[in-house]
Amino acid sequence: MYYGAIKKFDVADGIGVRVSLFVSGCRNCCPGCFQPQTWDFSYGTEFTEETEKEIIEALAPSHIAGFSLLGGEPFEEENQKVLAPFLEKLKSIYPKKDIWCWTGYILEKDLQPGCRKHTEFTDRMLACIDTLVDGAFIQEQRNLMLEFRGSENQRILKLH
Repeated sequence: MYYGAIKKFDVADGIGVRVSLFVSGCRNCCPGCFQPQTWDFSYGTEFTEETEKEIIEALAPSHIAGFSLLGGEPFEEENQKVLAPFLEKLKSIYPKKDIWCWTGYILEKDLQPGCRKHTEFTDRMLACIDTLVDGAFIQEQRNLMLEFRGSENQRILKLH
């Protein structure tokens, strides 16, 4: 898996000061996407054990509220395989820090058992995610007044 960026002091992607990871690879390719370069699965830098350590260390200070996972698309099959064990590791190290995740897929339509993006790793990821922002970005529904979302169809779902 590759990633486009790590932000160690992000205040735009979730509540509080956060560490954010922008993964690479997305098949949604939403018109008007704010990061179309992340559609490419090999964009950016390879996600390694060193990357994990960097994120884990960045999450350590008490003023960091949690971790945010964006893309690209975290729920692409290739990314789930890497992200499920990583999210589990984050939850075990920092059980009081919350995890937010953005996906262009819809929880009930795409990520549940039997749905098109459900893999052996999906439930493991969802078990770690406290807040899921789901739904593709729709340019015609773009609204800059929305908190933590880009278009009106997107939902903020509290999973835990």
